[in-house]
Amino acid sequence: MIAGTDFSSKTPTDQNRCRDWYAIQVRPRGEFFTARILHNKGFEHLVPHYRITRRWSDRKMEIILPLFPGYIFCKFDPELRLPILTTAGVIRILCSGSKPVSIDPAEIEAVERVMKSGCSAKPHTYVPIGNKVLIHEGPLAGLEGIVTGYKNRQLILSVGVVQRSIAVELNDCTTLVAA
Repeated sequence: MIAGTDFSSKTPTDQNRCRDWYAIQVRPRGEFFTARILHNKGFEHLVPHYRITRRWSDRKMEIILPLFPGYIFCKFDPELRLPILTTAGVIRILCSGSKPVSIDPAEIEAVERVMKSGCSAKPHTYVPIGNKVLIHEGPLAGLEGIVTGYKNRQLILSVGVVQRSIAVELNDCTTLVAA
């Protein structure tokens, strides 16, 4: 067998069908670079991000930063993970022992819905699962999360595998009920 050659009939695109999401730790500030390479290899990936205005002494600029610094999410077959591990910028796949740990699909769906909703989101320290609330109305209706308080109206969405969370600003018309 020729080194580096895979004679299987499956391509990364074929391998992505009906696969779970996994967390990949990447080099600091390399999330978008590594995601682009994975995209070129045919893998479905997710790099949740937010926009922030940074001010320097001579200018202001809007920049895009990842919501989960140091991590990207990718769909792949855990038995065929060599193409992931050999991607530039990848440090490791988050595992339990030697087996990659899949991410709960509801957590990925919640993060994707926040990204599509247009709500303001930013990174937040990890909040362990506790009392949850359910959003009853609005663009995020049906999502569960943890409310940090009533004054700032933030919903905390957590991805347990990477032990990171994001804070989503809720508007005044959002109705919450105990989950």
